[in-house]
Amino acid sequence: MKKVLLLLANGFEAFEASVFTDVFGWNRLEGDGTTELVTAGMRPSLKCTWNFTVIPEIQIYNLNVDEYDALAIPGGFEEAGFYEDAFNEEFLNVIRQFNKKGKTIASICVGALPIGKSGVLKGRNGTTYHLNNGNRQQQLAEYGVNIINTPIVVDKNIITSYSPSTALDVAFKLLETLTSIENCNNVKKLMGF
Repeated sequence: MKKVLLLLANGFEAFEASVFTDVFGWNRLEGDGTTELVTAGMRPSLKCTWNFTVIPEIQIYNLNVDEYDALAIPGGFEEAGFYEDAFNEEFLNVIRQFNKKGKTIASICVGALPIGKSGVLKGRNGTTYHLNNGNRQQQLAEYGVNIINTPIVVDKNIITSYSPSTALDVAFKLLETLTSIENCNNVKKLMGF
């Protein structure tokens, strides 16, 4: 069984998290059944950008990275406090641990910023939110990331994307990486894509 850790910061976007829960849930029940998704956060209760409240299954303080095969990070809004958790050293350390072990890390939109801040993307290719004068891409570049202004960028074990519109594609890319292209296409078909 391949396990995915969905790492949630307070202020995350519910839509960007839900694509991972849905794609991996569909795979578990209707696909090849080889994946499991676990939610984690720094708090016992998290409020999404648009005030939806979520209770993560575990807190990162109780996390054993060796139990997981991949990490997924949705983006969020600064106004909702996203960077308070996402830039916390404990949060960044989880990213570093996954990267050190060569495990796949997938992010959506500004979920790439904590990856950049952690240092694991320095000198590598990535992308993040590309609208509003490219401010977030400039911020990611300040972490030493070579910005590629395309919807999804894959650099070795790290997947980044540039807006919420890429969310499902990132979740499917992660599923394909952990299972197979045939299984991923089957899950897409079963989901009506």
